[in-house]
Amino acid sequence: MLRVPFGDVLETLVRALGRMGFDERRAALCARLFAETTRDGVYTHGLNRFPRFARMIRNGDIDPRGEAEPVAARGVLERWNGNRGPGNLNAWRSMERAIEIARRNGVGCVALANTTHWMRGGTYGWQAADAGAVGLCWTNTLPNLPPWGAADARLGNNPLVIAVPRPGGHVVLDMAMSQFSFGALAAYRERGEELPVAGGFDTEGRLTRDPAAIEQSGRPLPIGCWKGSGLALMLDMMAALLAGGRATHQIPADPMKEVGVSQVFVAFDPAAFGAPPDLEQLAGGIIASLDGAGTGVRYPGERVLRIRAENTALGLPVEPVLWRELSAL
Repeated sequence: MLRVPFGDVLETLVRALGRMGFDERRAALCARLFAETTRDGVYTHGLNRFPRFARMIRNGDIDPRGEAEPVAARGVLERWNGNRGPGNLNAWRSMERAIEIARRNGVGCVALANTTHWMRGGTYGWQAADAGAVGLCWTNTLPNLPPWGAADARLGNNPLVIAVPRPGGHVVLDMAMSQFSFGALAAYRERGEELPVAGGFDTEGRLTRDPAAIEQSGRPLPIGCWKGSGLALMLDMMAALLAGGRATHQIPADPMKEVGVSQVFVAFDPAAFGAPPDLEQLAGGIIASLDGAGTGVRYPGERVLRIRAENTALGLPVEPVLWRELSAL
């Protein structure tokens, strides 16, 4: 495993994006979002995802010049069209706009249609928290999660992100609707490890901790079994209805054709009814109440902060083969 300085990674990605048709401003932001995802330890959706992103641009499924734009507004709710532009840039702009609306009204919501994969969903939770806002966002996806009681994938593994700002370290929950995301399954398989708990079914319909068996069957276990299945359905319905966009059953099942997805970005201004010091004390007290609950207990986002510090100091971990591929781009 190589350790590459953050600045070197950024420069390489910006150069590659420039050759794909990105202007300088958008290339810089897109590259930063990819690099920060790897810096924070979400390796499956950072640099590892960049070659697929590049292929989808070459195939015409992602338009490097496509930008999200508003198409309708009513009160604190706006509908935007992503124009099949780069998903991380569209998502960043949508959360940015939701925060702008919340600054004036206490809450803001942008529902985004016709966009592409947003890469790491937690990025937009951290974005909101860094701006001092409480953030909530989710996306629908291609059909890759069987409803509870079925074997065929009809639901999306629709990620949900909730973020609360806190001076001592933001609390950011970023979770898929399955017990283990497909990225996590691949990571366990590549390390030759079993899952810590059952994460899905094998081809015979038996619960298993074998990540390869779950990948082969295409039957990951929804979080909370039937509860996660129901939550995935509702997130899909809400995203498509609010954005006026596609639902999961209308999105191609091919990962290389996962375009036209629907997303929702909500921001709340926590200072709307209370002084920030009071809110900071409340959030800190909630986290402090976890102390002593057990040696393995941590709040959502705590591990990210530790990995971020380590990778910032040592450089981003990149497989040599992947680094050669990125450099060639």
